[in-house]
Amino acid sequence: MAKKGNRVQVILECTEHKNSGLPGTSRYITTKNKKNTPDRLELKKYNPILKKVTLHKEIK
Repeated sequence: MAKKGNRVQVILECTEHKNSGLPGTSRYITTKNKKNTPDRLELKKYNPILKKVTLHKEIK
């Protein structure tokens, strides 16, 4: 049987990289609990192209 719950997979995309115009993207996949955090997730993650920690926001 499939798991029943509020956990869903979300994709995080770098905001600074998107605005810089450089080729490529920095994306991470993680899970969140829809019940506890109904709004969009924002985390600071490492961007290997810019070589620094930047803000990543949930897309879709």
